[in-house]
Amino acid sequence: MNVDYAALVAPLRARQARGETIVFTNGCFDLLHPGHVAVLSKAKALGDILVVGVNDDASVSRLKGASRPLNPLAFREAMLRALKPVDDVIAFSEDTPLELITALQPDVLVKGGDYVPDTVVGRDIVEARGGRVVIVALEGDWSTTGLVAALQNRLA
Repeated sequence: MNVDYAALVAPLRARQARGETIVFTNGCFDLLHPGHVAVLSKAKALGDILVVGVNDDASVSRLKGASRPLNPLAFREAMLRALKPVDDVIAFSEDTPLELITALQPDVLVKGGDYVPDTVVGRDIVEARGGRVVIVALEGDWSTTGLVAALQNRLA
């Protein structure tokens, strides 16, 4: 997947130039669960436009193992787009969203509470232009990896 991020983010950057705040978060979103929805809702509350970066299938496989993703990219994108807080979804093929963040230049970069600010990919890019990184508290003990393991145990 060789993506021209500049073309994809141009309309978003135009809105940003008009004073709207772009919030960005990312993930695999292989099995969408209540923890994802909570983080996305909290992220949306931090600005005007919530853009979600989603790892493509090859990237998910590299990060999570050969048995993943469970759901193909088109399905994961459709599920994310159906959520009220989400304004745009952009797939990326790299293992991190660094290239996408560089092109988008979001005002706010959001990750869930299992991250610490110093380890958030793209933090330096966002903060260099006056933006901020926000770590939002996780609700519950939700994890796609945990859900997969629980399903496997029930089927065993």
